[in-house]
Amino acid sequence: MSATPDTDRLILVCDEGAVRTLTLNRPQSLNSFTTAMHAELLAALEAAAADAGVRCVVVTGAGRAFCAGQDLSDPAIAPDLTPGAKQPDIGALIERCYRPLALRIRSMPVPVVAAVNGVAAGAGANFALGCDIVLAARGASFIQAFSKIALVPDCGGTWLLPRLVGRARALGLAMLGDKLGAEEAERIGLIWRCVEDADLAAEAAALGARLAAMPVKALARTRQVIDAAEGLDYAQALAAEARAQSEMGASADYREGVAAFMAKRKPRFSDR
Repeated sequence: MSATPDTDRLILVCDEGAVRTLTLNRPQSLNSFTTAMHAELLAALEAAAADAGVRCVVVTGAGRAFCAGQDLSDPAIAPDLTPGAKQPDIGALIERCYRPLALRIRSMPVPVVAAVNGVAAGAGANFALGCDIVLAARGASFIQAFSKIALVPDCGGTWLLPRLVGRARALGLAMLGDKLGAEEAERIGLIWRCVEDADLAAEAAALGARLAAMPVKALARTRQVIDAAEGLDYAQALAAEARAQSEMGASADYREGVAAFMAKRKPRFSDR
């Protein structure tokens, strides 16, 4: 195992085999986003994407929260309460920080797991939901907090929520901003699985190791075709599947998978 020794960093990086864990590290502020943390997180994701030794990324939070969303005291978003004062352009912040982050998560060349250890609110919730697989501790919760401060969901929330739970539940979650416990989040299909609080780290590590041993190039391609299928009709989706299978069928991992199956041995996948 290797880890960055500087615990003052906003993103802690730890490697365990081929699994890289990124820990949001502002526990005193419930790991809420600042422009500085955005920069470190995006850089850490870019580094993981470029590192051929990384075959799965796990994202979690330090302390008792996963991520409480945007830090409203950040000068990039904090409103000037003086009557008539010019206000910060939140849309510019979205374009500069949240959009690149959300797009990077959905385009990683390896699977990304969110290990939600506590509250995930606002952009923090939608950042987690943008990951490929979401594990949550039973004591964790998800809150679409935007309506409480007269904003709309961001960090991909307007796209993710209706696709995960349908329009009716998406609107209820987004408009009311109620806290949704991890067990209920699993029940309605918002997340993959809820586990006991004490088991989250071990479960996330085991899941990361399992994914890292799989054909990760095919897993990333699976994400792409499933996401793309949302905008296709059935015939178009079938055609997209055929194109993807042509690509994957020419891969070394496909040959290895078939050879291992025929020889009744464990495959050793290497494509990325």
